[in-house]
Amino acid sequence: MFFAEAQIRVHLFGQPADMRKSFDGLQALARHAMGADPLDGALYVFVNRRGSQLKCLYFDRSGFCIWAKRLESGRFISDWRAVRTRQMDWTGLKLLLEGLEGKRVRKRFALPSDIAKGL
Repeated sequence: MFFAEAQIRVHLFGQPADMRKSFDGLQALARHAMGADPLDGALYVFVNRRGSQLKCLYFDRSGFCIWAKRLESGRFISDWRAVRTRQMDWTGLKLLLEGLEGKRVRKRFALPSDIAKGL
């Protein structure tokens, strides 16, 4: 299934998940632990304790689908203390799949004095 990137909601589960879970187990986590409806077409992302495996659950109008990815080196999430159950955008998911942690960056507007200094 192809997604319209601007319309996709992605929910990251903020605790380590057991990667032995499949369709029913991940659906139960989305429904009970996240308080969401897994039939709504959103993507639900689960990461294991070590941060090296990721599963993405979604419903495509005919049934549930799971994407899975395991990194050979590195981690999707480096510090679980900083992770919270949250909604993120499609770009954040793509960065996570590449092994990059997205951070909120504030745009800094240049002041006239900064421009004069060449900053």
